[in-house]
Amino acid sequence: MRGYEAVYRQSIEAPEEFWREAARGVDWDVAPERIRDDGRWFPGGRLNTCHNAVDRHVAAGRGDQDALIYDSPVTGSARRYTYRELLDLVARTAGMLRGLGVGAGDTVVIYMPMVPEAVIAMLACARLGAVHSVVFGGFAAGELAVRIDHARPKVVLSASCGIEPARLIAYKPLLDAALEQASHRPAHCVILQREQCRADLTEGRDLDWADAVRDAEPAGCVSVAATDPLYVLYTSGTTGTPKGVVRDNGGHAVALHWSMAHVYGAAPGEVFWAASDVGWVVGHSYIVYGPLLAGCTTVLYEGKPVGTPDPGAFWRVVSTYGVRTLFTAPTAFRAIKKEDPSGSFMKNWDLSGLRYLFLAGERLDPDTYHWASDLLGIPVIDHWWQTETGWPIAANCVGIERLPLKPGSPTKPVPGWDVRILDGEGNECPPGVEGAVTVRLPLPPGSLPTLYRDDDRFTESYLSRYPGHYLTGDGGYVDDDGYLFVMGRVDDVINVAGHRLSTGAIEEVVSAHPDVAECAVIGMADELKGQLPVGFVVLKAGSPRDPADIERELVALVRERIGPVAAFRRAVVVTRLPKTRSGKILRRTMRDIAAGSAYAVPSTIEDPAALTEIAEAVED
Repeated sequence: MRGYEAVYRQSIEAPEEFWREAARGVDWDVAPERIRDDGRWFPGGRLNTCHNAVDRHVAAGRGDQDALIYDSPVTGSARRYTYRELLDLVARTAGMLRGLGVGAGDTVVIYMPMVPEAVIAMLACARLGAVHSVVFGGFAAGELAVRIDHARPKVVLSASCGIEPARLIAYKPLLDAALEQASHRPAHCVILQREQCRADLTEGRDLDWADAVRDAEPAGCVSVAATDPLYVLYTSGTTGTPKGVVRDNGGHAVALHWSMAHVYGAAPGEVFWAASDVGWVVGHSYIVYGPLLAGCTTVLYEGKPVGTPDPGAFWRVVSTYGVRTLFTAPTAFRAIKKEDPSGSFMKNWDLSGLRYLFLAGERLDPDTYHWASDLLGIPVIDHWWQTETGWPIAANCVGIERLPLKPGSPTKPVPGWDVRILDGEGNECPPGVEGAVTVRLPLPPGSLPTLYRDDDRFTESYLSRYPGHYLTGDGGYVDDDGYLFVMGRVDDVINVAGHRLSTGAIEEVVSAHPDVAECAVIGMADELKGQLPVGFVVLKAGSPRDPADIERELVALVRERIGPVAAFRRAVVVTRLPKTRSGKILRRTMRDIAAGSAYAVPSTIEDPAALTEIAEAVED
């Protein structure tokens, strides 16, 4: 078996040979003769993504294997779906869409909670060659309206409600309000009625999901070009004109199938759990498509890491279903760590089958890394990627060669990703020197080929700053061993008396304090030094410490580990940090508050009151 260096070198030096071999892992209706041409992967090839994710496994004898496990602590229910059962449901749902006039190239907006029908809807669209655009369930009506106008769906698929631990969110009134605001009018809306909150249907436009699917004739798979779009996913927090990331069928299927075995080390038949939401890219790539393309069993979890009902929720799911690989965000583990610092809830469950924990979505601070690693006794693997890339840019590729881990680093670039660190003039930075993290073109299969209906914006946003390179928007460096360190968004760099400092580096130090559960460091204007870093910290549950003592210790810690140049003097204890529903801390909004600038409360926010607390802390 070849090691990482040999595999990576081949992917960069002979990409067409590398991806021709990887393309053999999926079924083609027409195999591509050319691997890459005119900036696109696998031109001339034809296939169907749903066939590759479902039908072919039934045909290969995996029909009785679990394909999808639905676990919903918020409703107290769970259900398993075999590949054969999933195939029947997807074919009937595709037939329902076909009966409503949906065909290849048409768009369908999916506005749903974490229920099996959301997964089925995505696969049904893929089956017809239709383009799905999933909008995170519970998004505000205005945000949904903007996406409906941009995607122009023929049909909207939704549900009567979503269920949070402490409340119901009625989706139908939000959808109705969005359709009133939007100029585009979909022909039909199909509503999944949930017993917790049934919706009133609009006669002539709205259909009951169960009735519509029950009467539908199953639809077969439609062959599409490899370069045809599979889905459009709008980046979270978008304001104004949405930025719709396009994913094509061929490159996506090849890259995700390859990544399951080589990045995650997952084998057919194993249980893979990405604890995310289908509304985000992680849900698209590693709840729905990746595991099913690889013939794994995927877990769909309608719950939280804590509060449904306790900090042992994740351990229950892992133990109950024999999860081999768990993928979630560092925020989830910080939440568990905050509520259960000693890990006592873990002792109630058998986790002997859990092999790897993968974390992504934001920087993995070393303290959370060490806590999870010590608690679980398995490899805890930081990896880094983006909505735009669709799959990991940097990771410890355990299916190729497990490399030594370095806390704070997602290890090395994944094969296919030619990562370069560039300075302001476009020159490569030497090891240890921070710069802009870029990827030398061409981008590998599975990454975005463009933005939906906006090629010019794609070029302007990602390709114009450094010609010949894709701009990730993150800053970082590569060390002497070739390990990548991503220190945060480029705009998370502050200037303290002429010294450029990464807020991510300061957060790393603050997070290492034994009483800190999580933190965010932002720059605030200062008359003398230009900017000063200020930390907002959440303490671990049960911490008896005086916030003033915590602040003094954190100031001393940053001074010791980064130096007086950081001028870190304030660490404000708060009860929670403002986050999106996907767990990302709203640092940009916090910076706007600190600067006294006008800001909008993002529709993606989990708890708007958290912003109020930050604003009050800033005023004090």
